[in-house]
Amino acid sequence: MTAPRQKAAFFLFVLILGGQAIFVNSVPYDYSATTECLAEPLKPQYGGGIIVNPEFEKSLDGWTSFGYANVAHKVSKSGNRFSVAHDRSVPHHSVSQKVHLEKDKLYTLSAWLQVDKGTADVRAVVKTPNGFIAAGAIEAKASCWSMLKGGLTVNISGPAELYFESNNSTSEIWVDSVSLQPFTLDEWRSHHNSTINQVRKKMVSVTALDAKGKPLAGAKFTVYPIRPGFPFGTAINQGILWNPEYQKWFANRFTVTTFENEMKWYSTEQTRGHEDYSVADAMLAFVQKHGVHVRGHNVFWNDPNTQMNWVKWLNNWELQQAATRRLNSVVSRYKNQVIAWDVNNENVHFNFFESRLGQDASKIFYQEVHRIDPNVVLFLNDYNTLEEPGDWNATPDKYLKRFHQIRAGIPNAKMAIGLESHFNVPNIPYMRSVLDQMASAGVPIWLTELDVAGTDPIQANYLEQILREGYSHPAVQGIVMWASWTPNGCYRMCLTNNLFQNFPVGHTVDSLIREWNTHSYGTTAKDGSFQVHLSHGEYEVRFEHPSVNSSSVHKIKVDAGSHHEHKLQIQH
Repeated sequence: MTAPRQKAAFFLFVLILGGQAIFVNSVPYDYSATTECLAEPLKPQYGGGIIVNPEFEKSLDGWTSFGYANVAHKVSKSGNRFSVAHDRSVPHHSVSQKVHLEKDKLYTLSAWLQVDKGTADVRAVVKTPNGFIAAGAIEAKASCWSMLKGGLTVNISGPAELYFESNNSTSEIWVDSVSLQPFTLDEWRSHHNSTINQVRKKMVSVTALDAKGKPLAGAKFTVYPIRPGFPFGTAINQGILWNPEYQKWFANRFTVTTFENEMKWYSTEQTRGHEDYSVADAMLAFVQKHGVHVRGHNVFWNDPNTQMNWVKWLNNWELQQAATRRLNSVVSRYKNQVIAWDVNNENVHFNFFESRLGQDASKIFYQEVHRIDPNVVLFLNDYNTLEEPGDWNATPDKYLKRFHQIRAGIPNAKMAIGLESHFNVPNIPYMRSVLDQMASAGVPIWLTELDVAGTDPIQANYLEQILREGYSHPAVQGIVMWASWTPNGCYRMCLTNNLFQNFPVGHTVDSLIREWNTHSYGTTAKDGSFQVHLSHGEYEVRFEHPSVNSSSVHKIKVDAGSHHEHKLQIQH
C-alpha cells in the first residue's frame, strides 16, 4: 500500500501594487477643468493646439470677424491681452478663426470667456461644409473669466471656422486662451488604456507558500472573477417577475439596476391615499436574491407632464401634505435597501414643485431624504448635459450651479451627479469634456439611463464608444443602461429580441463585460509567485499542486484601497 499523503498547508501572499499605466507616443489628455470664475484666464491647454495666436499676444493675427461684429484687441491693467467682439446685432456676430479639420480625428476645445455686463450664455460653434457643430457652452460673466470646455468631430475633412455666439446679442464677447487640440483614434484609445490601468485595475502579486513558509514553485493557479468592482447594469421592469428567460439573461450579466417605473409615485399611489408597493417589493426581492444593487428611481419627478391628475388638482397646502407623505413612505420603506435616490428627477430642466411649493422645495426634499436615510447617496439626475451641447438649459455649468444650490442645504449628505445619457449620434470629445467639468464637483458621477436610439450595427458602434468613454473616465463610478425589455419593444434601445438573443447592441455589451472582467491562469515561478493585472472586483484564486490532495481556494478583493498584503493559510 502507498503511504498516506502528509497534510500540507499553503500560505497565500497577496501584494496589491499601484496601477501601471500603458503609454503610447501621443499627447497626454488634459482632464483639468474649472468652474471658478477667475480674475485672469489660465494658459491655453496644449499651448493652443492648432489655434494660431491663442492668447492674442500678436494682436488679432489669425483672427477675424464672424458676421458683422467689430473685433478689437484689448489689454487689461495687468497686461493680459484678449479679443473683444462688440457692436453685435445678432447672436453669432463675434470673433472667429479659420482652421482645417480632419475626419478621422477627435478635437478637444477650450476657451476663456467674459462679457461686458451681467451674464450671457456663450457657445462655441464650428462652421463646416456640412453645417454647424455646437462644441460647448458656458454662462459667461462680467468682471471675471469663465472656462468653456468642449469638443467635436467632423464627418468630412476640410476647412472650418471656429466662432462664438451668445443668447444676448447686445453683450460684448471677450475671448482669450483658446485651444483646439486634435487626437488620432489611437491616441484617444491610449488615453482609455492609461486611465483604465490607473483607476480600474491593479497589479496583483500572489505568492504561494507551503506549510513551512517556503515558496511553492510549480503550483497551477487560476484567478476567476466573482463580482466586478465597477457597477454596471440596466433598467428592468415588472415583466421580469414572470419571465424566467428574462431573469436568467439579466442576472447573469449585471450588478446594478434601476426600476423603470415601479418605484415612481404614479406607480405606487395611482389613487390618492391608496398606496401599493407590491410590484416594487417583488422586484426588489428578486434582485436582492441575485446580489444586484438598486438605484431608487425616483422620489419625485419635477416635470409637470409626469404628474398624476389628482396631484395637479391639489391646492398648494394639499400638495405639500401629499408630497410629505409620499417622501416619508417610499424612503422609509426602502431605507438601507437602495444604494441611491434620484430625489427630484430632472430638476435642472423642470420646476413643478418649486412653482407650487416655493423655490426651496427640492432642497427640502433632499434634506428630508437624508434625514430618513443618511447613508443613501442622493443624485441630481438630468438629461442633455452629457449628450447634447446645444441645450442651453442643461450646460455643465448650469447643472453644477443647481447641484451646488441643493448641496449647500445638506453639506454632510452623500451627493452624486446623475447624467441620463440618452444619445443619438454621440459627440465623444464633448462627452469627455463634460465629464472633466463635472469632476470638478468632487463627487461620484454615474451615467444613469444610458441608451442609443436603434439596434443596428451603427448604433452598436455608438454604444461601444459611449461605454468605453464612460468606463475609462476617472470620475465615473457606475453605469446603468436604459434598456428595460418588454415584448412590445423598449423605450429606445433593446439589447435582445423576444427570445433573448442579442441584437448588435447586446453583443457589444457582452463583449465589454468579458473585456472588463479580467481573469488569469498559469504556474507559479521558482519563488512561488505570479503577477497579474486585475480589474477591481472580487476574485477566486485556486491552486493545485502535487503535494496536496485537492485544490486550495482563496478569495481576494482588488480595489483602489487594496495597497496592502494578505497572508492566508490553507490546511489540507
